[in-house]
Amino acid sequence: MTARPPVRVVLADDERMVRTALRAILSVEPDLEVVGEAASGAEAVSVVRELRPDVVLMDVRMPDVDGIRATEQILATLDEPPRIVVVTTFENDSYVYDALRAGAAGFLLKRADADALVQAVRLVSHTDTLLFPAAVRTLAAEHARAYPAPPPWVARLTCRESEVLRLMARGLTNAEIARRMEVGPATVKSHVAAILAKTGTRDRTQAVIAAYEAGFMNAAS
Repeated sequence: MTARPPVRVVLADDERMVRTALRAILSVEPDLEVVGEAASGAEAVSVVRELRPDVVLMDVRMPDVDGIRATEQILATLDEPPRIVVVTTFENDSYVYDALRAGAAGFLLKRADADALVQAVRLVSHTDTLLFPAAVRTLAAEHARAYPAPPPWVARLTCRESEVLRLMARGLTNAEIARRMEVGPATVKSHVAAILAKTGTRDRTQAVIAAYEAGFMNAAS
């Protein structure tokens, strides 16, 4: 079997010591490769456009252009953008929530240990699981900007799609959802695609955020 190429990672943080520490942790993993660094959000956008990495570890607070704006610009200008994980000091930071709404695939605490960092990069690059689902749920519940009324997409979800969205929010993968619902993985994949289309979201993280903002997760199952 052909070996999978290493995951190509860009590090974006205005502190050189942080970038050095992240590089040291990731570079010892044979399946991960740090291909570039950036010291500001603007530089991150430029580096990502040039190098086209698979994953970006993006500091949420940076001078010039912060991680939120950089995330928006990267996702808006690349046809096949990388998965972006914002790195933060405080998990309940409103900046983190705004970054998730902007399109980041998840977030990672700066105090996370080396194993958590490596696992996060692997998860977002190779799997369909939600990165740290409990933390995302907590953040969404605390910072959600609730609609005065449910948006139209809520009524357009089928019963099966509603069930899948709730299980997505709990952090289940497509395979786990398929086993829970006793259907094939292809059926779940189709439901997920329909959910993303109806909610107008890019991936599972944004779909979960949208579900909380719409009050969907608080509604009766």
